[in-house]
Amino acid sequence: MADRIDYRIMGEEMQMVEIELAPGEGVRAEAGAMLFMEEGIEMHTGVGGLFSGLKRIIAGEGFFITTFINGSRVRRRCGFAAPYPGKIIALDLSQLGGVFYCQKESFLCAARGVDVGVAFAKKIGAGLFGGEGFVLQKLSGEGQAFIHAGGGVIVKNLVPGETIRLDTGCLVAFAPSVNYDIQFIGGFRNALFGGEGLVLAKLRGPGQVYLQTLPFSRLADRILAAGKSMQSEK
Repeated sequence: MADRIDYRIMGEEMQMVEIELAPGEGVRAEAGAMLFMEEGIEMHTGVGGLFSGLKRIIAGEGFFITTFINGSRVRRRCGFAAPYPGKIIALDLSQLGGVFYCQKESFLCAARGVDVGVAFAKKIGAGLFGGEGFVLQKLSGEGQAFIHAGGGVIVKNLVPGETIRLDTGCLVAFAPSVNYDIQFIGGFRNALFGGEGLVLAKLRGPGQVYLQTLPFSRLADRILAAGKSMQSEK
């Protein structure tokens, strides 16, 4: 049973989530995500088992995870910041059937009791060519979880049989009822010069899907390209 926490999301381009904990309540976060914590909140960093730590590494997270517990007798607050420009998405797993899948490295924090596991794309094609979309994070439980998306957030509510195709890096999260697969880009010129890689993610409803307008990989590529251009001009 997950703790029922109160929260508010603050900021615009660089957001943070402020969580208010009653005495004894806790929140789990990726190591390094904490922005502040008030007096009385205690940090407990651990692995939660060797296998759990290895699963987090596979999913793009750190080996360790930190739990922040309010050890005082009054309500206390702590804050967790997004790692790069974008938006924080609050997922109430109790309203989403208890399970939601998200892109690796998108997990920010969650109420104590929410499990952060690993899921793999079901089909071999997605595993070989799916890029970011192959290894997914599985959030399960009944509490609040918070994930981060780069740039802006687009929410799609797919009806049964409705299909969308997108860059694998632009996928943030989706409901377990959504079928995830990859599709090769047709045409020699499209594959080589289209700028979208060899494959696209293919999602078929029903279910809710979250998309991001600026994947971190795309941002990093632009920064790297700009750095190389500046070096060549010197």
